[in-house]
Amino acid sequence: MEYVKLGSTGLDISRLCLGCMSFGVAERWTHPWVLDEEKSRPIIKKALDLGINFFDTANIYSGGTSEEIVGRALKDYASRDEVVIATKVFFRMHKGPNGAGLSRKAIMSEIDKSLQRLGTDYVDLYQIHRWDYQTPIEETMEALHDVVKAGKVRYIGASAMYAWQFLKANHVAEKNGWTKFVSMQNHYNLFYREEEREMMPLCKEEKIAVIPYSPLAAGRLARDWQESTYRYETDQAQRSKYDAMAHADRLVWERVTDLSEKRGIPRAQIALAWLFQKGAASPIIGVTSAAQLEEGIGSLSVTLTSEEMAFLEEPYVPHPVVGAL
Repeated sequence: MEYVKLGSTGLDISRLCLGCMSFGVAERWTHPWVLDEEKSRPIIKKALDLGINFFDTANIYSGGTSEEIVGRALKDYASRDEVVIATKVFFRMHKGPNGAGLSRKAIMSEIDKSLQRLGTDYVDLYQIHRWDYQTPIEETMEALHDVVKAGKVRYIGASAMYAWQFLKANHVAEKNGWTKFVSMQNHYNLFYREEEREMMPLCKEEKIAVIPYSPLAAGRLARDWQESTYRYETDQAQRSKYDAMAHADRLVWERVTDLSEKRGIPRAQIALAWLFQKGAASPIIGVTSAAQLEEGIGSLSVTLTSEEMAFLEEPYVPHPVVGAL
C-alpha cells in the first residue's frame, strides 16, 4: 500500500479509501443491495490486511447502520490510532424540523450520534455531504470549527458542491480564524469530468486533497457493458447519474476496454490509474467482495503514458452537472 498526506495536513491516508455505503441494514435505507454485518466484516478486515487505513461512511448510509458496522469492525480488527475514519452530515436523519441540514443544531446533534454509532471519541474527517442553501455558511463553518476545538473531529472536509461555494466556505473560515476544509469528496471519473472545469484546478491551487466518490461510475467502468448486477437493477441513484448520458459514455468505456485488453489488466485498474494521474489523492472505492478490493489495489502499480491518457479522454463530451446540486 502507498500512503499520501491528506492535502496540506500531516495526516497519512492510504491511496485507496474503502467506501462504506455498501455496508448496512438494507431495510433501513433505499438500497436493498447493501451487505449485512456478517458479509461486511470480512471485507473491512481484508482492507486492513491490504494496508488500507482510510474508511469513509456517512450518518445517512442505511439509517446509521453503516457507521455501526464499520465502528464495530474497526474496533475489533485495528488500533484506533492507525485508522482514519471519515463520516458525513447533511441528509435527513429524522422527521420534523431540524432533522437535516447544516445548522448549528443539526451539526452538534449529528456529530454526537455518529460518534456513538461508530463507538469512538472522535472522527478523523468530518465532511458536509452537500451544500445547505437554507443555512448561512458562517453558521455552518463556526459550528464545524467548534466540534474540532471540542476534540470530536480532527479535520473537516466537503463534498459535491460548486467551486465557488467551496472557496466561499474556506474564505469565511479564514476570515474568522476558523478551521478550513482540507478535502473535497467530489463526483469524478472517466464518465463524468465536469469537475475539471473549476473544482480540480481550485483544489490543486489550494492544496486540497481530492478524494472522489464513484471512481468507477458505480461499477460501469469495471464490468462488461451489457452485464447487469443486483445493484444496477435496484440502485436508482446511480441510474439517475449515468443513464441519461450512457450513449456517450459507452465510447469512453470502449476505450477503457481496449486499453485493458492491450495491457492485460482489469478495466477497474485503468480507470483508477487515470484518476491517480489526474490528481486524486485517494479515490473512494465501494466494493461488495474482497476480490474487487484486491483488483482495486492493483491500480497502484499502473502508470499510464500520456498517449494512453489522451486515448481515454478523447471521446468525452460535456455532461449535465450531477452531484453539486
